[in-house]
Amino acid sequence: MLESLTSPERLEKKPWDLFFLGAVYALLGIFLSLWVFKEQATIVMVLLTVMAAVPLMYTLLKAEEKKDLTISSEKNLLKEHSKLLLALMFLFLGFVATFSLAYIFLPVDIVEGTDETPGLFSSQEQTINEINTRAIGFNEVSGKTYANGLFLRIFGNNLKVMLFCVFFSFFYGAGAIFILTWNATVISAALGNFFRTHISSYAATVGLTSIGSYFQVYALGLLRYFIHGLPEILAYFIGGLAGGLISVAVVRHDFSTSVFGRVMKDALHLIILAVIVLVIAGVLEVYVTPVISPL
Repeated sequence: MLESLTSPERLEKKPWDLFFLGAVYALLGIFLSLWVFKEQATIVMVLLTVMAAVPLMYTLLKAEEKKDLTISSEKNLLKEHSKLLLALMFLFLGFVATFSLAYIFLPVDIVEGTDETPGLFSSQEQTINEINTRAIGFNEVSGKTYANGLFLRIFGNNLKVMLFCVFFSFFYGAGAIFILTWNATVISAALGNFFRTHISSYAATVGLTSIGSYFQVYALGLLRYFIHGLPEILAYFIGGLAGGLISVAVVRHDFSTSVFGRVMKDALHLIILAVIVLVIAGVLEVYVTPVISPL
């Protein structure tokens, strides 16, 4: 029902509408998972958010595939695709805004869980802990080659996720939205944890007394995770778009037609672009983020 509130044509003019729609999708996912499936809320929250977003994603993918039929210039095609990608980035930011605020403001026993009931973000926190453990172990082994080795490791992991987005979109239509929503919850848990961890220390050292000071800490968390996180997510969306275009083309066209060849060429260019964006994201994560946001 909610997807009927907007359209591909409207989103090209007002892509920020998806920020608010994404926030509503995430809010509904949180509310329904806690209300109906509390013991499995950490995963059901993601699934319900994905279920709400899939109809809209499929509609947007079909609209993009139609552009391949009418636009022959690859440069113009990429320009048209950029409008959708911008809208999808707003959708992701809407997810992160709602999930991170839920992590910050919901009671700790709901967020982190108890001995009897898993928390709303318990799976996400486990994922973050595993990532941190691997990073510490890698740092101890690598010595002087830490930065370069870490870049290759991060790029390899991100490339694997991007390829998953391509395959999920190909086999499940708009399936890449599941991986992207999961990433939104993990980033939100990391952001919320950063806020909760550092708000007390900032209050002690700086003397936080106004609401603006709390926004400052939240903004620092955004800076820490979005410097490299947004390019990564953009690359995943590009990969998902490529897989989705191929999926729609397979359903609607014969393999021998020139139209199918044009769609495949466009998808290949998108995948190459996604890899380039991942390289940039890896450089930012390894060499820029620690300098700008060392906390």
